[in-house]
Amino acid sequence: MRSLIVFLVIVGLAWIGFGLFTFTVDETQKAVVLELGKIVRVITEPGLHWKTPFIQSVVYLEDRLLSVDIQPAPIITVDKQRVTMDSYTLWRIQDARRFVETMQGLRSNAEQRLDDIVYSLLRDVLGQKSFDDILKREFLSEVKQRAQAQVRDFGMEVIDVRIKRADLPTANEQAVYQRMIKERRQIAQRFRAEGEQEAQRIRAEADRQVQIIVAEARKISEELKGEGDASALQIYAEAHNRDPSFFLYWRTLESYKKSLAQNSTLVLSTGSDYLKLLELIGSKGLIEALNRR
Repeated sequence: MRSLIVFLVIVGLAWIGFGLFTFTVDETQKAVVLELGKIVRVITEPGLHWKTPFIQSVVYLEDRLLSVDIQPAPIITVDKQRVTMDSYTLWRIQDARRFVETMQGLRSNAEQRLDDIVYSLLRDVLGQKSFDDILKREFLSEVKQRAQAQVRDFGMEVIDVRIKRADLPTANEQAVYQRMIKERRQIAQRFRAEGEQEAQRIRAEADRQVQIIVAEARKISEELKGEGDASALQIYAEAHNRDPSFFLYWRTLESYKKSLAQNSTLVLSTGSDYLKLLELIGSKGLIEALNRR
């Protein structure tokens, strides 16, 4: 029993001694080793490291991307709009040595300094911008660059400055909304006018194409009719040349068929050449023969 107690005491002393002589740096951290208040080492590699007990101390710093909310406060724009800006800043510790020297390694000190700097820059920059410029958010790059120039000596780096929301006083909200509605209506009207103009152009082009197509179709139709008439005349001429008597007889029959087959009434003199064939073959029999055809 006594030997077990001695063993446990030895293990406890060894554990305490190990804790006094070593320290561990996490992957998300940096470490600064101080000896009597002076920086002797900056450790950026994670793992187990050695130190001198009672003489050296270790300050742990975040090596991750950090965020700090900027205190929202009213800002007056150049066009006299009162805007309450709610923003935040993304930052990180760039130089661990300078950060410990200037900020005592405390994140709270750094965040307070960032809040003062960024808020002051927002008021300065936005005081020279109109409300429309604020909506575009192009001013944030200027705020970021100027903030980075001011915090570089503290061992910090400003990654970005973002806006969570920008609120107008209640009295101004409706006026701004009405102006936005008016602008959107003007844009919509412009789009409608451009669309109507394009539609008229398309309709005019379609009408022109229709006229061209119809004219070409009529031209082709007239050409075909002309070719057909010419072929018919040629056929008639050839038939007439082969047997003029038969051709005259056939043409007369065709004339009778068209004239008498639809209950037509003709008033002719008895000496008309048109009735000679009827007198020869009998008009009643001819009409019946034509009707059967």
